[in-house]
Amino acid sequence: MAQLWGGRFTKETDQMVYDFNASINFDKRLLRQDVQGSLAHVRMLAKQGILTAEERDAIIDGLQGILRDVEEGELTIDPSYEDVHSFVEANLIDRIGDAGKKLHTGRSRNDQVALDMRLYVRQKVMDVDALLRGLLQTILTTMEENIETYMPGFTHLQKAQPVTLAHHYGAYFEMFKRDRQRMKDILVRMNYCPLGAGALAGTTYPLDRDYVAGLLSFDGPTLNSMDSVSDRDYLIEFLSALSVIMMHLSRFSEEIIIWNSNEYQFVEIDDAYSTGSSIMPQKKNPDIAELVRGKTGRVYGALMSLLTTMKGIPLAYNKDMQEDKEMAFDAMDTVTNCLMLFTGMLATMKFRKDRMAVSAMKGFTNATDLADYLVTKQVPFRDAHGIVGRVVLACIDKGISIEEMELSELKQFCDRFEADVYDAISLKTCVEKRVTTGAPGPVAMKAQIEAGKAYLESEPELSL
Repeated sequence: MAQLWGGRFTKETDQMVYDFNASINFDKRLLRQDVQGSLAHVRMLAKQGILTAEERDAIIDGLQGILRDVEEGELTIDPSYEDVHSFVEANLIDRIGDAGKKLHTGRSRNDQVALDMRLYVRQKVMDVDALLRGLLQTILTTMEENIETYMPGFTHLQKAQPVTLAHHYGAYFEMFKRDRQRMKDILVRMNYCPLGAGALAGTTYPLDRDYVAGLLSFDGPTLNSMDSVSDRDYLIEFLSALSVIMMHLSRFSEEIIIWNSNEYQFVEIDDAYSTGSSIMPQKKNPDIAELVRGKTGRVYGALMSLLTTMKGIPLAYNKDMQEDKEMAFDAMDTVTNCLMLFTGMLATMKFRKDRMAVSAMKGFTNATDLADYLVTKQVPFRDAHGIVGRVVLACIDKGISIEEMELSELKQFCDRFEADVYDAISLKTCVEKRVTTGAPGPVAMKAQIEAGKAYLESEPELSL
């Protein structure tokens, strides 16, 4: 059993206890961050005169060699070690001798793992932000190409009013833009360095925590050593933001699944993002959209797991906090994969614009505009509402759209109807006259698209 402690113990840990306690199988993905933090720590120790320059250089060469060998496949992370920290330190001592035993001077595994996790999550925040930015660009491109692609807008999953595909996609642009803003906020709050907090009460060594923070591109050191080793707020906040991203992806996926159905046929998903049936040769299934929708639950689960773990933990560090990793790593991987696949699916998806327009016309989405038309003819809105309701009922009985009803028939419901009614309730007119900010009309949509371009230009990918 490879462990960093044992002097106080007189007998070996039971193997089952050791295995239950060990984290090497999942925290091994923190190797790069562990080495990165150790390199900064050892440079600071030498700067403060706690290590010699020779010891510093030997430790740095040893750490860089370990990282290089693992990444190149020359060294395998041995699962017999308790955690990634003991793996690195033991291999360092094997390589450079007694100088390696001085690496841990002035720190604890508590502040060490707090740093590793913070470095890892910080990079994931930036990675997710970059993927969100790519998704936003894909959405914006579709918006630009579909300002005049008419389709029904829905409430209660029932056709409501005519909109455009650009307008519908624009709603998701705003959602994912807010998701990016959350990434930026998280980075601002989390970017403080816990190294130097020790186990919980700092250390008697003259550490320069500001120097270490600067080496690691943090905005400064954390200000309370107990909070430093027991804080997982940043991870909870990140998992919460990831859950919101998945909720948005799931909503979008649900719509694509509906649009892809035989009944709607609004879209055709590219073969590269579809699968077939083992028994029904005609099937082309929207599996990527369905899996994105399904995987949302596991990301929610990671958030709820960590919230539940943290709710009863007293200060400072407790072993419960080791449970912050496995499900969180899974959630980060899940969101990353979903964003990449979903963006690819959107970029290759084809639209049946003819089907969308017919669906809008057949769904009486222009009924409100017909009522508004009567208002312009001096009919009170409440009366107009009732008249149009009866018109729609008659159209349903006849199996026709409002546009297909003869003027003479319309006049039976109200003598204020004139020949200009057909132009007033065309999809083009219904959409184009909606010009207020945020509306689907081309003037408003072009303004939204320009605002989206300006946003992407002014908000590059997050970096340090």
